[in-house]
Amino acid sequence: MAVGLAALLDDIAAFAKLAAASVDDIGAAAGRASVKATGVVIDDTAVTPQYVAGLAAKRELPVIKRIAMGSLRNKLLFILPAALLLSQFLPWLLTPLLMVGGAYLAFEGAEKLWEMVSGKHGEAVDDAAAKKAVDEDSVVSSAVRTDFILSAEIMVIALNEVAAEGFWARAIILVVVALLITAVVYGIVGLIVKMDDIGLHLAGRETGWVKSFGHGLVKAMPRVMAVISIVGTVAMLWVGGHILLQGTYDLGWHAPYDLLHVLEDAVHGVPAVGGFLVWLVDTLGSAIIGVVAGAVVVTVVHFIPRKNKHH
Repeated sequence: MAVGLAALLDDIAAFAKLAAASVDDIGAAAGRASVKATGVVIDDTAVTPQYVAGLAAKRELPVIKRIAMGSLRNKLLFILPAALLLSQFLPWLLTPLLMVGGAYLAFEGAEKLWEMVSGKHGEAVDDAAAKKAVDEDSVVSSAVRTDFILSAEIMVIALNEVAAEGFWARAIILVVVALLITAVVYGIVGLIVKMDDIGLHLAGRETGWVKSFGHGLVKAMPRVMAVISIVGTVAMLWVGGHILLQGTYDLGWHAPYDLLHVLEDAVHGVPAVGGFLVWLVDTLGSAIIGVVAGAVVVTVVHFIPRKNKHH
């Protein structure tokens, strides 16, 4: 019996070591996948704060919480199962679906760009209570729709990074990535939008430099939020354009991507700033594609129906 118990304990120890190694492998793979998606994560972080601009201070965190929960539902209930199943059975369909999402992001960015240029920001709501309800519901709905595209891009990038893993390992890794990235993005977003409240708290302290820093923070935050709003709009155009650019290449039309690659090669060798210039060329090229594609969709969605109605 003692020998049998010892053998059982050895088996349990070996299984525990195997499980620990598997956990380490999954953690390392999730970390690599998350790093690969860093660019889109930054864009997601820049895009989201603009959605809560103008809300009452006490409603900012609840609205961000609603958006975060919507983001998590996007990733875990829709994107993750769909990405796993498509990658398993219909891998060729992932690229066209991503391109549809990229076109939607470009449309969102171009529409916001048009609003900035034209000064039109939607129809006003007269009743204050109705305005609050409409604002919060529309804010959450719009933010979750945009997040869906960014989350899909994040999850597909992560999926490509761990494509060699088994089905269930991929599923676990993507769950870890979804939880980690959602926590990071919306934690940072919550901190950004509450910085003015932090500044007010610091401004009430007795220590001179702390008080001055608090006042400076309060004064700076409107400008910071305005900059973040612009960055968020640019990010939509950049990411949307990049998805379309990569998608056309994957589907066989290489000319736009190859042209951008030639321009990147031309600036790569510049001493000290070559890496930055490559990033800048890629970003500007993707953003231009996003603007053009978004402008086409905005025209189709808004102006052509209006023109037909007028006639």
